[in-house]
Amino acid sequence: MSSLVNELDVARVRALFPALSQDVAWFDGPGGSQVPQPVADAVAATLLAGVSNRGTITAAERRADEVVVGARAAMADLLGGDLDGVVFGRSMTQLTFDLARSLARGWGPGDEVVVTRLDHDADIRPWVTAAERAGATVRWVDFDRTSAELQLDPAVLSERTRLVAVTGASNLLGTRPDVAGIASLAHDVGALLFVDGVHLTPHAPVDVAELGADFYACSPYKFFGPHLGVLAAAPRLLETVHPDKLLPATDEVPERFELGTLPYELLAGVSAAVDFLADLAPGDASAPDRRSRLLASMGVLEASEDRLFRRLLAGLRELEGVRTYGDPARRTPTALFSVDGVPGEQVHRLLAERGVYAPAGSFYALEASRWLGLGDDGAVRAGLAPYTSEEDVDRLLEAVAGLGR
Repeated sequence: MSSLVNELDVARVRALFPALSQDVAWFDGPGGSQVPQPVADAVAATLLAGVSNRGTITAAERRADEVVVGARAAMADLLGGDLDGVVFGRSMTQLTFDLARSLARGWGPGDEVVVTRLDHDADIRPWVTAAERAGATVRWVDFDRTSAELQLDPAVLSERTRLVAVTGASNLLGTRPDVAGIASLAHDVGALLFVDGVHLTPHAPVDVAELGADFYACSPYKFFGPHLGVLAAAPRLLETVHPDKLLPATDEVPERFELGTLPYELLAGVSAAVDFLADLAPGDASAPDRRSRLLASMGVLEASEDRLFRRLLAGLRELEGVRTYGDPARRTPTALFSVDGVPGEQVHRLLAERGVYAPAGSFYALEASRWLGLGDDGAVRAGLAPYTSEEDVDRLLEAVAGLGR
């Protein structure tokens, strides 16, 4: 019989994060999570172990190769993909720009690319820039300003559509669009689907095949890992894409997309972060593999964060003078709010003085912020993480309530 728990042990999780010894309630996870001790240990151990460029002759060469292959396998387990289709880069933004430039070589006048106003600019500007340079047309998809639900009219797609770019979850509002439905529409007209999974991956189980994502990008530093980016795709699809590269560099997939020597210590941290996620909610010790443990743990995390987020959102909505934005049916535990008469930057500062870290801004979701009428300044964002406690939520609510006093 399975002994899988259905509630996250937040106290156990918190004990593994050295940064949480500070007297701070952290709500800035959407911009980057704190790091648990096992991840820091893995990075340090790799730096000190003795590594060389990847190879098969010396122990140091083999050690580097094992780190890279291990990190690809870890991300494949996390995303339900193929380890030979996992590409590492400096950031999700860099990987997306590189991919957009490569794909756009096959675009021209009459071709169309679809982007949404709900997205982070890293899933907008690379495609807009590439399309403009190729002479292709950009089509925009809006979202409802009240609910923050994406409104994709199938008529925006046609046989001229080459690519649709959509977020798995809005980093500003938390909205989780019907990615699988959008994928079906895109594929029906022969278009590719690129999914920005940066904000979705830390909060829910992910299966790139079920989502219908041809390309899926995310950032390990949002789920306890080091600062770098990941792009996942089917190896056979990557074989059709030819990026710029150095002449001596291999033309093998996925290495052809990775410029220069990989940061081995950071990749060791990625593997440790995925292992940490797999054991977030210890359960059935007989689980056959890491992928199964990840699905179970992330399911528990999603349910636990949802319960805590309902408490946060209800508390904010009860406060006089506080306005929350968006009410999508499916969302990550991310709240965007403003306080009447108090600029967002000042709210950020006043909360920080009370030991509550909830930043303000557009968070690079510039089109979304402008569409909401918030301009380039945006509003205050509070996001939950697995280490967020009920006490943290109460502290945030009390701090916000006290701003007008």
